[in-house]
Parts: sequence; structure tokens; C-alpha cells
Amino acid sequence: MSDSENIVIIKKYANRRLYNTQTSMYVTLDDLAQMVKDGQEFEVVDAKTARDITHQVLTQIIFDEETKGAALLPISFLRQLIRFYDNSLQSVLPHYLEMTMDVFTKNQGEMRENMEKMFGSFNPFASMSGSIEEIQRRNMEMMQKSFGMFNPFLANAQKDKDSHIDTLTRQVEALNAEIEKLRKQSK
Repeated sequence: MSDSENIVIIKKYANRRLYNTQTSMYVTLDDLAQMVKDGQEFEVVDAKTARDITHQVLTQIIFDEETKGAALLPISFLRQLIRFYDNSLQSVLPHYLEMTMDVFTKNQGEMRENMEKMFGSFNPFASMSGSIEEIQRRNMEMMQKSFGMFNPFLANAQKDKDSHIDTLTRQVEALNAEIEKLRKQSK
């Protein structure tokens, strides 16, 4: 079977119902999210116009997941993403994000394989949540630095923000030292 034969066609009707043409059943956005997680390719088409609306439906699934409290996408990332609309690099960004997610997914798979080799079926992630959080933090830093490459103003803004935070930290430390000095004098 070719790739195009493996793609399930989902029809979206005017009443906003989604119909899986392969199973001849109505489905929900949650069902489509599960199909994505299972690696099942699908295309959503408007039943009346036959226009491909897969992008809009996938975006709606992400919106629904974020609304449920998953909050996978940090606010700073969403703001940076919005800034790229109507930007000269708008055409480059989707390819870059796709490539970055492919690398992230590959690294995640390799990490799981290595953990399984080291620990067998034991789930080390329960006791190593700090390590995983560190990897996630580094991946987010990498994404933010990558965005900075496309828009140097964002990188400069981050440097300014970091500098401002450093200045405020030094001021707070100086105030704490002064308070401690006054406490000692009052005794």
C-alpha cells in the first residue's frame, strides 16, 4: 500500500460533525487526537467543498488540549510564534519547526531505548523526573535560541531581560545586606 492509501479521509460536515470514511463512523476531535498519537495519518476535508482543512482541525485539537490544562506550549513560545506571522521568515519557520520536532522526537525515542537497555522494563522515569525536566528545559532553551537566530531583536531582548534581572538581583542582595547591617546595629 502506498502512503496515500494509508491516509484516512475524515469529512467535516456543516453541522461540525466529523465522519471517518474508513470506519463509516462519526468521530470526535479526541478520536482524531488519538489517531495522531497512534501514528495514523488522516486528512480532514470539508464535505461540501472538498477543501483540505486538516491544518485547522489539528490546530483546534492543540487549542483544546491547551485549554484542558496540558499547557505544553509556553507563553513565551506562543508570543514568539505570533510574531512570525506577516514576517519575512514566515515561509521558513514551518520547515524549521518541523525539522526541530523531528530531531526532538528522534532524541526522545533514543533516550527511551537507552533507558530500556539500562533498566529493562523498570520505569526509571518515576525517579528521574529531574533529569527529564532538565532535558526539557535545555530543549526549550535551544528552541528560544533558535528563534533568536531568526529574529535578532528577540535575542537582544532576552539579553536585556537577563541583564535587568542580574541588576535587580544585585540590588536585592545589597538591600538585604543593608537590612542585616541595620539589625546588627540595633542590637
